[in-house]
Amino acid sequence: MLRVIKKLTKKDMIVFMVFLLTMGGSCLFGQEDLEGYLKVAAENNPGLKGKFKDYMAAMEKVPQVGALPDPNIAFGYFIQPVETRVGPQEWRFNLAQSFPWFGLLDAKEDVTTEMANAKYEDFENTKSNLFFEVKTAYYNYYFIVKAIGITQENIEILNIFKRLSLVKIEAGNASVVDELRVELELNDLENQLALFRDTKYALQVKFNNLLNTDDQAPISVPNTLWQEELPEGQLDILEEIYASNHQLKAIEHRLNAFVNQEIVAKKEGLPKFNVGLNYTVVGKNPMSTAVDNGDDAFLFPSVGISIPLYRKKYKAMVKESQYLQEGEILRREDKKNSLNAIYENTSKDFNDGDRRIALNKRQSEIAKKVLDILITSYSTDSKDFEEVLRIERQLLKYELAYQKALTDKNAAVAFTNYLLGN
Repeated sequence: MLRVIKKLTKKDMIVFMVFLLTMGGSCLFGQEDLEGYLKVAAENNPGLKGKFKDYMAAMEKVPQVGALPDPNIAFGYFIQPVETRVGPQEWRFNLAQSFPWFGLLDAKEDVTTEMANAKYEDFENTKSNLFFEVKTAYYNYYFIVKAIGITQENIEILNIFKRLSLVKIEAGNASVVDELRVELELNDLENQLALFRDTKYALQVKFNNLLNTDDQAPISVPNTLWQEELPEGQLDILEEIYASNHQLKAIEHRLNAFVNQEIVAKKEGLPKFNVGLNYTVVGKNPMSTAVDNGDDAFLFPSVGISIPLYRKKYKAMVKESQYLQEGEILRREDKKNSLNAIYENTSKDFNDGDRRIALNKRQSEIAKKVLDILITSYSTDSKDFEEVLRIERQLLKYELAYQKALTDKNAAVAFTNYLLGN
């Protein structure tokens, strides 16, 4: 074995040894400041900003519905003055203010406030979903970076195998077929590497767009991805989802709004009061000797009442609110059922990722040992070269599967946090 390998370059030997030591072995776990990226996304993402503006606009409706109706002002001029004992009436001024039934404006404010709170929960849900998308994009970018590195290492190793086969061919200890087989493997890996690089750029653009930063901004990822864990207690997590999920909270706020809308509808069917004043300008009557001759007439207050006689409209308003409440109650139950199924599927993905991490780590270690043995066998008697390539291909598959399992597990935790409203 030494007689053959010593003809290879020193660089070939270093690359080959690094490959054997790292493939399937443990790496240092380092967690980059993903929280920093999440903060940038929360501050910069235009979609999230738009949701917050929707909430602020909804809050501005509260003082609008809680205000009294605008007062009614009327001015009248008598073309033909009306003669009275104290003089002719020349023009008249009327000011009236309408007052709804007690508590109606407060009930309207409650409706609008609850609808605004539902908008806020939509904003919070968008933020949680944004954080989930940023995390998964980060994990996927990490995977593609590792995939490129692992593929490049395998290409380098195959190049070493190719040179090794050439040495043995020159010595008459191997067939030219060995070189051609390596060439086939190299072509496949080069094509896969090109795809990985294209994917890396696409993921980089997607990640930076989520942060609303420059497409070309570099992304820092750890050497080996840390492993996120779910909180213990599956039933407790599900109950926490029911209590904290922003979509469920939004439904609750809309339900409260429709309860208050029913109150509004009932109060709309009650009388309304009108209070006003009348001021009439009176001219002097030259023929009158009355003390109040020419004095203006002032009447305050004038009180009126509006009686809603057509009840069908108000009954329909009440019924509408009740139907809307029933709709939200059914929507809440449907959302709970949906969240239950989604969480169970996410939990399955988490457990599957956990198992695949352990499996592919073990498989990588075994494949590395097999590869060591096969390389030794080929170096001494030129046997099992096809098996060397097959095991090397399996080792590549296990290494990629290990990194993919890490990203899938963390993505499952990220989605669970989204369901929890984090």
